[in-house]
Amino acid sequence: MWFYVQHVLIPHQQADATLHGTPRGNLSDLYPRWLGARELLLRHRDPYSPELTREIQMGYYGRPLDSARPEDPKDQQSFAYPVYVVFLLAPTVSLPFPAVQVGFRWLLILVTIASVLLWLRSLHWRPPCATRVALAVITLGSFPVLQGIKLQQLSLLVGSLVAACAALLSGGAFLLAGVLLAFATIKPQLVLPVAAWLLLWSMSDWPRRKNFAWGFIATLALLCAAAEYVLPGWLGRFREAIGAYRQYTGGAESVLDVLVTPGWGRVLAALALLVLAFVGWRLRREPSDSTIFQWMLALTLAVTVMVVPKSAPYNQVLLLPGLLLTGQNWRLLWTKNRLSRIITLIASFLISWPWLTAALLTVASLFLPNESLQKAWAVPLYTSLATPIAVVVLLRLCLSQIANQEPRAS
Repeated sequence: MWFYVQHVLIPHQQADATLHGTPRGNLSDLYPRWLGARELLLRHRDPYSPELTREIQMGYYGRPLDSARPEDPKDQQSFAYPVYVVFLLAPTVSLPFPAVQVGFRWLLILVTIASVLLWLRSLHWRPPCATRVALAVITLGSFPVLQGIKLQQLSLLVGSLVAACAALLSGGAFLLAGVLLAFATIKPQLVLPVAAWLLLWSMSDWPRRKNFAWGFIATLALLCAAAEYVLPGWLGRFREAIGAYRQYTGGAESVLDVLVTPGWGRVLAALALLVLAFVGWRLRREPSDSTIFQWMLALTLAVTVMVVPKSAPYNQVLLLPGLLLTGQNWRLLWTKNRLSRIITLIASFLISWPWLTAALLTVASLFLPNESLQKAWAVPLYTSLATPIAVVVLLRLCLSQIANQEPRAS
């Protein structure tokens, strides 16, 4: 996968940009957030302002975008995050961005490895050390993670915070779990469904679980208050930035929107969320150290990847607990019945397709010129949109097996 990204996908993108005159700067998704944080904290400038957006484009694209050029990207790369993201980036604002890039890239690698170990801990799965290393290597060698590392996407950081939250909940450290989940709301669209369910879960046994709710609500309130202090009226500016983003991108599309149509995609997304809410209501009393509870977390994150209005592969890092849970119950799925085996085979093929085709491209590079390889740049991505659905299907198959293994909460 590393070979595919470095020697097939990126050269194709570079050649395509040269052909069409598309600007390419540092192309770091961290850069708009970092520059906005630097200008706000050091120079008290509004990170949502059009002037700062043009400065962001100078670094991200190499020049400001020109609406008169039809080949220029539509994404303006404005600062479309909650202001409190600047507090996480505050230690870096006095450093040169190239140094920040290197450090952040290594940070994403480390937190991704930590996410694998944290999810294993929350699932109470203790495989041999060699298996843990293999799982970490496979995760780092997945296209969503590689894309996130290359782009320096905060989705990987959010995924690690959610993993830490799950591990803390499994261990009974509810207060700290709520604090970490509040910090994960720097990308609210990825965290809102799981936060909503966990708040419902905490209210279902308030005397024992209230610390999670207090940790989450108090931390989020503190972050919002601090953001208001450094940039009064930031919430309105944030809403305007989100509205502008949807306008200049033509409306961000979810996985379901792309697979069917935007209209039917919204209908299916609404149905998926309704089913998720129904299941979540039924499972709201499950203890945090149960496999059913972890299953619900994995399902919520997988549905989030399907319905969130952004079909970028790097968001699929949230599928990690679902994949690990499936791996943990693989033998049970395989021996259940013939239909289960067929569904498992199909889902596994869809999930493993990127690795299989990347391996074939690596072997083909020994015999074919680079130009021929680059023509196949899209092949490993053919099943990307189907992967979240495959994980949801596998989790559904896992449910009956998990329910038979442990008693349900009353």
